[in-house]
Amino acid sequence: MMLSFVSLLSFTLLFIHGGSTQPPFACDSSNPETKNYLFCQTELPITQRARDLVSRLTLDEKISQLVNSAPAIPRLGIPAYEWWSEALHGVSNVGPGVKFDGTIKAATSFPQVILTAASFDPYQWYRIGQAIGREARAMYNAGEANGMTFWAPNINIFRDPRWGRGQETPGEDPFVVGKYAVSYVRGVQGDTFQGGKLHGHLQASACCKHFTAYDLDNWKGTNRFLFDARVTVQDLADTYQPPFEKCVRDGRASGVMCAYNRVNGVPSCADSSLLFKTLRGEWDFKGYVTSDCDAVAIIHNDQGYAKAPEDAVVDVLKAGMDLNCGSYLQNYTKSAVLQKKLPESKVDRALHNLFAVRMRLGLFNGNPVPNPFGNIGMDQICSPEHQILALEAARNGIVLLKNDAKLLPLPKSTMSLAVIGPNANSPQTLIGNYAGPPCKSVTPLQALGSYIKNTVYHPGCDTVSCSTGAIDKAVDIAKRADYVVLIMGLDQTEEREALDRVDLFLPGRQQELIVSVAKAAKRPVVLVLLSGGPIDISFAKDDPRIGGIFWAGYPGEGGGNALAEVIFGDHNPGGRLPVTWYPQDFTKVPMTDMRMRPESSLDYPGRTYRFYKGDTVFEFGYGLSYSKYSYSFTRVSQNNLYLNHSSSLHTKETSESVRYRLVSEVGAEICDERKITVHVGVKNNGELAGKHPVLLYVRHGNHGDGRPKKQLIGFRSVILSGGEMGEIQFEVNPCEHLSRANEYGLMVMEEGRHFLVVGDDKHPITIII
Repeated sequence: MMLSFVSLLSFTLLFIHGGSTQPPFACDSSNPETKNYLFCQTELPITQRARDLVSRLTLDEKISQLVNSAPAIPRLGIPAYEWWSEALHGVSNVGPGVKFDGTIKAATSFPQVILTAASFDPYQWYRIGQAIGREARAMYNAGEANGMTFWAPNINIFRDPRWGRGQETPGEDPFVVGKYAVSYVRGVQGDTFQGGKLHGHLQASACCKHFTAYDLDNWKGTNRFLFDARVTVQDLADTYQPPFEKCVRDGRASGVMCAYNRVNGVPSCADSSLLFKTLRGEWDFKGYVTSDCDAVAIIHNDQGYAKAPEDAVVDVLKAGMDLNCGSYLQNYTKSAVLQKKLPESKVDRALHNLFAVRMRLGLFNGNPVPNPFGNIGMDQICSPEHQILALEAARNGIVLLKNDAKLLPLPKSTMSLAVIGPNANSPQTLIGNYAGPPCKSVTPLQALGSYIKNTVYHPGCDTVSCSTGAIDKAVDIAKRADYVVLIMGLDQTEEREALDRVDLFLPGRQQELIVSVAKAAKRPVVLVLLSGGPIDISFAKDDPRIGGIFWAGYPGEGGGNALAEVIFGDHNPGGRLPVTWYPQDFTKVPMTDMRMRPESSLDYPGRTYRFYKGDTVFEFGYGLSYSKYSYSFTRVSQNNLYLNHSSSLHTKETSESVRYRLVSEVGAEICDERKITVHVGVKNNGELAGKHPVLLYVRHGNHGDGRPKKQLIGFRSVILSGGEMGEIQFEVNPCEHLSRANEYGLMVMEEGRHFLVVGDDKHPITIII
């Protein structure tokens, strides 16, 4: 957003009138009192400073700081702070921390995460996080945000295609979701892409949520507040937990949110094994843990896990939660202390974590302007660079699902174009949920109209629900046009937080509209789907009158332009599906069943590409291009991997008499020594240049005993001109990439043949124990 001199002047005058042109901060050096406070001495370790601050608080002051809207403590010069802000795919006004009701009216709206994930490009994910972090800090520096703790990313696994919040996630694969978490968190927090350069200072704070096994909102009478997710230790180890471990260990996230649901009977926010043993113990987490909003109240009021309100407070603070989104801790912590149920030291522990994060954000370092990130200005918000990145992300995520007889790209010389569908001219649909006001908005209809002057539009349906429509009018328009583009799918009335779907079909009469228009059109039509979750469009996949199909997610503020560019060939599509597209028949599986692995005796097909045994509409990783690519393994550094180097390691056998070793016993040093370098040749066999993600899988020679059918272990993008060849390199860590979780939740490396797979080519690797 370009700000005029007048608006900048108005902004300055507003805050001069209010007594300050800066955001509030503690430890003002102009106040002589601050020299006596250790918590203001920036040369001291943050842990020491946080302890000093907490030691100065009364019990009432302490309790006031345990909730998301933390009030000021005037006697110590500590300003109020709002912990709850959102930035899933751009700075949002969903939480109370950011409102866009001052001079700043918008922020860059990137594609919804599920589409961003389809690019399989970690560096792009990092750049998006970096842009969001800079815009967030700029808003705070301008005095137009009340906090810098942003409750994103959502890194739950998109386990079931009906989940309304699947759109917020990077998809179904734990490896992809973990990579996304690390890239986004490093970007937001001000780290480098490779990580390790923060040195204690945070540009903004990222929070990985919802810990853990949370992926059901409201399905057939079962809601997230009461749901008890029954999860095996095997599925926890290789599906639900890895993204959070990556987020904490590698991303160094400063926040984690515990979920509403119970896991195996215990509320996530009251699970000390989860929050203390795993998160802080095994993963060395150094940030703060917040509840989801009102999750503490639910432990007593809805789940009945705690007998009294004070017991719920005791359960969460003893388990390792630090912050309550809501007011429950404010209301009941004091009575829990007075009743001797809760030691005050548990309150202190939580506050040490909370104030340490605020100190890492620079809020206790005096005037923020000369400090790290203090000079990030409003010119960063809606900057041309960020808006180009939003467009680029949409381009790279759009997935081409069908292109019969090379219908696409459409010729720019087209004389007339009919654009039909309820999503064709809806700017709100483009940005999905957890979005703030975008810098600009161009709908697909407007963007397509910029290519073809004679563009005629009809929505075809009243809304996305398509309960009533004007199909006859849409058919009449289609008959007269040279080409037809239908823009259909879902929106937030069909899938969102607190609303899961019950089937996988297009809503209402959408299918009838598509088929009727396709029958009437002069040529095969192009179908564009906007949605977060998968849709069973088998009818369109098999219909020769529907020549092209795109999935465009919810593509953000640049999505309309990106879609038009792809349809008319100014961008060669390269996105790949980050989720399996199941047929409607899959909905026979209860959404409440958390098992990943199939059980044929119970007619249970399993979930996700790693385990699912059943038909698909489109597979995970599927995506076409206007070019065709071929792959081959050109060089692999070793074909045999020996793990018989030490007699101190214990060799064991599975129930199938397969010898294995525990990864924990092999050790990091040996894992690093045994790394395998893999070179893959890639050729663009088409005429158009394109950016193409290359996916590397591993498959065990023996499929049984709960092993994944295959597992993604690497992905990289390559940009090639038509006819050009290139080579990319992968590094395979055997302990991470060639291991699997056994039935006890332990990561093991098994003897025998494994296959590296890319496209149709495979290469054997043999593990010898």
